[in-house]
Amino acid sequence: MTFTATAEVDVNAPIQRVWQALTDPEIVKKYFFGTRVDTDWKPGSPITWSGEYDGTAYEDKGSVIDVQEPHLLRVTHFSPMTGLPDKPENYHTLTYELTSTNSGTRVKLSQDNNASPDESNRAEANWTSMLSGLKKTVEG
Repeated sequence: MTFTATAEVDVNAPIQRVWQALTDPEIVKKYFFGTRVDTDWKPGSPITWSGEYDGTAYEDKGSVIDVQEPHLLRVTHFSPMTGLPDKPENYHTLTYELTSTNSGTRVKLSQDNNASPDESNRAEANWTSMLSGLKKTVEG
């Protein structure tokens, strides 16, 4: 049995601007804990996230699964920092869903394949923090 972490935020900005903030590496770096994302956002393409966490350099990886601008972005994600082997069963799928609202855009992010409720809760806390940063960055 695996668990899914979910985080949501309402951003007071048009959906296209929120989409840009999710896909432009220079903007991502501002709210995603200094992370550098590298991909061409085409389905099947590789994606890497690199940076420093608690003084340790890291490079996470995955692939782009689905892109439906400006509503859906789905990628796989693996972090060597977990200590788990780099095998498909140790990857998460991250799904970003953007919906226009009366006041702007709702962003829902889910991460599947969490091994325990604790792992799911940690992921949810991390994604909630990241989405809070996204909101602050986009709203200025």
